[in-house]
Amino acid sequence: MIRPGLTFALWLALATLVVLNDIVADTWLAESLSARAIEWAKALVPLPYAVLLAVIHARRTAGPCWRDAALLAALLWTPSTVLVDFLYARLTFGEEPAAFLDRFAFWWGAPYPLLVLTVFAAPLVAGAALVRRN
Repeated sequence: MIRPGLTFALWLALATLVVLNDIVADTWLAESLSARAIEWAKALVPLPYAVLLAVIHARRTAGPCWRDAALLAALLWTPSTVLVDFLYARLTFGEEPAAFLDRFAFWWGAPYPLLVLTVFAAPLVAGAALVRRN
C-alpha cells in the first residue's frame, strides 16, 4: 500500500538528520579534522539511518503495491535530500552551486555520491528483501 504521509514523515526525519549531521560536522568536528575527513563524516554518518528509515518504510508499505511505494520513496527522497543539503550549504556559508556540485566529484574521492546512491537504493532493496523474506 502506498502511504504518502509515511513517506513524507520518514523523509523529513532523514532530511533533519542530514542537516543536523552537517551542523555538527561543520562546527565541532571541523576544529580537529581535515576537510576530507569532514566530507566523509557528512556522507557516512547518515547511511545507517537512511537504511533504517527504508526498512521502516518497507515494513509499513508491504503488500501488492510495495514496488510503487519503494519507487516513490526512492524518487522523492533522493533529490529532495540533496536539495535540503544544498540549501543548508547555501544559506549557512553562501556556497555557490558549482562548489556544491564538486561534492559529486567521485573521481577525486568525494564520498557524497555514496550517500545519494544509498538514499536512492535503500527503499528499493529493503522492499525487495522484505518481499523475498515473506
